[in-house]
Amino acid sequence: MGDISRFDDVKEIQKLSGLGLVACSSGKHKGESRISHRGHKRLRYWLFQASRSVVAHAEEFKELHVYYTTRRENPLKKKQSLIVIACKLLRIIYTILTKGTKYDPKKMLKDIRRPEHQEALAA
Repeated sequence: MGDISRFDDVKEIQKLSGLGLVACSSGKHKGESRISHRGHKRLRYWLFQASRSVVAHAEEFKELHVYYTTRRENPLKKKQSLIVIACKLLRIIYTILTKGTKYDPKKMLKDIRRPEHQEALAA
């Protein structure tokens, strides 16, 4: 990947690794979105392996993986969830290296939308 300061945004690194989303559609046909697979396949491989490792060993990422695969609306398959977690891990690493912030697992888990929590806020 080289020097991280040469990238203006984390999406540039995602695109470099081939984890950028592309739409498979033509005319009236609207297909699925997939990752592009363009870019450095070794970087993509290591990000995927890192996502497998954090899901196996870090409780917050394990909880996030369970949420992505079991949510009521649009549940993801296991490998899709690992790709999403790889992108999230890349965003976390980019933020830590560029801004110098500390890793906060509670802040990372804010992506999970819990229905019982939303009902309590509405009441």
